[in-house]
Amino acid sequence: MDPRAIGRFKKNGGAVVGAGIVVFLILFALLAPFIVGQDPLASDLAHGRTEDGTPAPPSLWHWLGTDSLFRDELARLAHGARLSLEIGFAASAISLLIGAVAGIVAGYAHGKGRSFGPFRLGADEAIMRFVDVGLSFPFLLLVMAIGAALDRTTELTILVVLGLTSWLGTARVVRSKTIQVRDLDFVVASRALGQRTWVVLLRHVLPNVSGVLVVLGTISVAQMILAEAVLSYLNLGIAPPTPTWGHMLLEGQRAFLAAPWMLVAPGVAIVLSVLGFNLLGEGLRDALDPKES
Repeated sequence: MDPRAIGRFKKNGGAVVGAGIVVFLILFALLAPFIVGQDPLASDLAHGRTEDGTPAPPSLWHWLGTDSLFRDELARLAHGARLSLEIGFAASAISLLIGAVAGIVAGYAHGKGRSFGPFRLGADEAIMRFVDVGLSFPFLLLVMAIGAALDRTTELTILVVLGLTSWLGTARVVRSKTIQVRDLDFVVASRALGQRTWVVLLRHVLPNVSGVLVVLGTISVAQMILAEAVLSYLNLGIAPPTPTWGHMLLEGQRAFLAAPWMLVAPGVAIVLSVLGFNLLGEGLRDALDPKES
């Protein structure tokens, strides 16, 4: 990364906070299960319930208390964090790959194609009309419809569905950036020297849109985490007993009066993760391309 971009990033308080939250979430997902030492699926009947038979509040035995089945809330939160980050990163990678390819192809082919009266038919028009149709459907509604249609919902199916339905906005942004890049002098010179199209795209166009891809990918992770939580909250995600933040939120809502910590813990986790990745993405945008801020 350009040293000047690193300097701009460090001066951005929101970006630094976002980066700190993201690093904390990753470390929490990786290390918390070993630090806590609790099984997220095991009920602790000795220390995980009160004398009245209700979930135990936060204590030295269970730092964030237990849930309605007397399972350690912190262990379940850490396992849910690992699952959310896996889905978030994997689905974002799928979305970014498809959106980047579609956007670069459409942007580089902009203005080309055959004209039929007032209409033009080419790769750019075909891709962008498909994108327009896809964007006309609300993202979460589309994901919920596909999730409800699946007989068996697994981590793999969720990340594939999220990745295949979220690339449309990425394609539109990358297309706009590609149209700007393809008219730069060094790209025009490369074409004039007879370099093949794929060489021009990989050697000259892709490096100049990579900054946009980094920003879009970072923000996309937050979107994927939120979408997975919504699916789990609506019982369209991974089925229990696998702990997910969305289902933990649903269980906490049902037992809020008796055990409010069951709702607070996953709610704070979802808010912090979405906030952290969004702040990091905006900070990267300002650092890599200050003209866009």
